[in-house]
Amino acid sequence: MDSIDTSPAHQGASWDAASRNTDADADVIDSPTITVLDPQRSPAAVSARAFLLGLAFGSSLTSTLLLSQPPSDPLWRASCFLASLFAFHFLEFYVTALYNPPAATISAFLLTSNGYAYNIAHTLALTECILRHYVIPIYFSRAVCLYPLDALLPAGGRAKTLWLMLGFTMLLVGQGTRTLAMMHAGTNFNHLVQSRKKAGHVLVTDGIYRWLRHPSYFGFFWWGLGTQVIMGNAICLIGYALVLWRFFSHRIESK
Repeated sequence: MDSIDTSPAHQGASWDAASRNTDADADVIDSPTITVLDPQRSPAAVSARAFLLGLAFGSSLTSTLLLSQPPSDPLWRASCFLASLFAFHFLEFYVTALYNPPAATISAFLLTSNGYAYNIAHTLALTECILRHYVIPIYFSRAVCLYPLDALLPAGGRAKTLWLMLGFTMLLVGQGTRTLAMMHAGTNFNHLVQSRKKAGHVLVTDGIYRWLRHPSYFGFFWWGLGTQVIMGNAICLIGYALVLWRFFSHRIESK
């Protein structure tokens, strides 16, 4: 039979070894786990952008409602444009986060990824709106017909109402169509044109894609034109139509 060493020295060594093992386990448990977050998915960055867009949208919408009260100030059109713009960028991320979580990065807000031409176009739209409603009526006669939107319909409140109804219809249909397209495509939707097929990607042919091959392009096209009709911008209306048509045509061909 094997003997068991019960000497104090042996027991002391055993306790020391057990103590060291316990301390080592404690070190493993207490060591914090360091997780490196993707800057594109930073909760702080996402929440800050969402908050600022919401604040800007609320401010613009409030200005629109106040300025449109009789006697209305034409500047409400510019505020309305800004409100629709802020809502568009917020919805781009929000719908992506709900229906395509892997792509829900700060780039999904589309705030800086559309290029300088996108920002220039909106700046020109606001500039034309201000000139059209504040400068031209003072220094030019309506008979000059600088704006086709004035010439196509008789002058008066009814004509303005018809144009506004048309503009809001175009804007809402455009935004609704694009949002539905993103919702229905889910993880198959991407803001960037893909040169290679990703694993799991499926060509969507049902739902809204059954009626429109490129509903997201269709939606943004008519959303953009609707904003210009609301603001009464004849020059930017034509410019938006030409530029957007060319842009989306090239994107479709590249696919």
